[in-house]
This record gives sequence, C-alpha cells and structure tokens, in this order.
Amino acid sequence: MERQVFGVLRWVVIAGFLVATLLPFYYMFMLSVRPIEDLLLNPDSLWVSNFTLDTYREVLAPVDEGGQGFVSMLRNSAIVAVASVLLALAIAIPGAYAIARLPFFGRRYVSVLFLAVYMFPGIVLAIPLFVLLTKLELRGSLAGLILVYISQTVPVAIYTLRNYFTTIPESIEEAGLVDGLTRLQIIRKISLPLALPSIMATGLFVFMIAWNEFLFALLFLADNRDNWTVSIGLATLSGSVEVPTTVLMAGSVVITLPIIVVFFLTERLLTEGLTAGAEKG
Repeated sequence: MERQVFGVLRWVVIAGFLVATLLPFYYMFMLSVRPIEDLLLNPDSLWVSNFTLDTYREVLAPVDEGGQGFVSMLRNSAIVAVASVLLALAIAIPGAYAIARLPFFGRRYVSVLFLAVYMFPGIVLAIPLFVLLTKLELRGSLAGLILVYISQTVPVAIYTLRNYFTTIPESIEEAGLVDGLTRLQIIRKISLPLALPSIMATGLFVFMIAWNEFLFALLFLADNRDNWTVSIGLATLSGSVEVPTTVLMAGSVVITLPIIVVFFLTERLLTEGLTAGAEKG
C-alpha cells in the first residue's frame, strides 16, 4: 500500500512541477503571438485565436528599420557568454586542480577565500570596476564586460570544480604516473574526462550568468548602444510605455530560448557520470 501511494504521489508531484514550470512560459509565448487588439479585448484567455508573428519581427528588426534591434543584442550576448565560459574554465580548471591535488602553503584556505570573494555584493565591486575599466579604456566594450564576468565567475567556478576533483580517486592518477604520464597528461587524459559533468555544469552556470546579468551590462555598456546585450534590451522594452505587452513578451521568449536550447544540448553530459573509461587498462 505504501509503495502504491508513493508511486502515485511521485507522478502527482512531477506533474505539479511541470505545470508550475511550463505554464508561465506557455503564457508568455501565448501573449507574444497575439495581436495587441485581441489581448485588450480578452486578456484572460489562455488560447490564441489570432496568431501573428509581427511582434517577433518588430523585436528582431534593426532599429533603423523601426524594430528593437534584438539580433545585434543576441550576437553581443552570445559573444560575451561564450567568451566568458571559455576564459573562466581555462582559468578555473588548472586552478581547481592545483588546489585539489598539488601541495602548497595555504592550500586549505585558498578555496574558502575564493568563495568569500564571490559573496561580495556586486554593487560593492561596481565602482572599483568602473574606475578600472575607464582607466583601461575598456568601458563600453564587450571585452571589458567579459573581464568583469570572469572576475565574478572564476572564484565560484574554482570552488565548484575543486570539490569535484577531490572526489576523483587519487589511485587512478597515481596509476598514470606509474605508467609514465606527466602531470599535464594526467589532467588531459584522466582528470578532465572524469570531471566533464562538473565542467559542463560549471560552464552552463557561467553562461547563464553572462547571458542574464543586467547590472554590470547597464553600467559599462549604457553609453554604447551597438554593444548592448539582451538584458539591457529587455529592460528598455519593459520600461517603455510605447512598447506593447505582446512585444515585451516576444523579447522575453527570444531571451529565454537560447538558455533552454543550451541546457538540452548539454543535459546528457550533465547527467552521465562518464566514468566508464576509468578502469580501462
């Protein structure tokens, strides 16, 4: 009886989570494909009677053609997010491995210090970063914003990857040393394949931060509209009384879809342990 009750409750809970997750996105998408006249006449309807894509054309069209210019904003956000992920992982992977495996003075406290840096509110770091990027003449550029995101994400990436590297048995790496592998070869052939799920999860975390972040993007890119990211573009839509709600919802869908696509593309690597090759040889 208990097994049957919990078996039914499990599916009820799963269905509840699915409704709570998918219903807001469905409502957002439904509003984005409705004409504003139809929305004003029947705002509570959950069904689309008059389907239109004019809202997406307005969102994606360039500004000089009367649109919102989200295509260029999507390109800028993609450049910032991808570059932030690659550079953050390039710094965090060797740093986390060194903390987890290599003996040096203060190793036990380094990861805690990295996490403490991440706990500082972003507004506290805004003024020093603003002054620094101004002196470096990087304010208003995507390169400056990438540097800001790296400084924000590398500490927590190192802390996360360090915890995963410590779970990898040292005996596997010691076997590689016995076979004549160097430390770099051990990292490339043994540690990285085993830590791939954590690396993908950390990369997705960095990507989401760089894609959705608004405060630093507004602070450093406000003067240069050509380098605006999608978070700034969506804020301008939500703060304008001249933009219809349907256009705002279309912009929200455009921003949300890349995150969903990236998640489903990496979902297999996030869930699989990828440890099948650990015992080969």
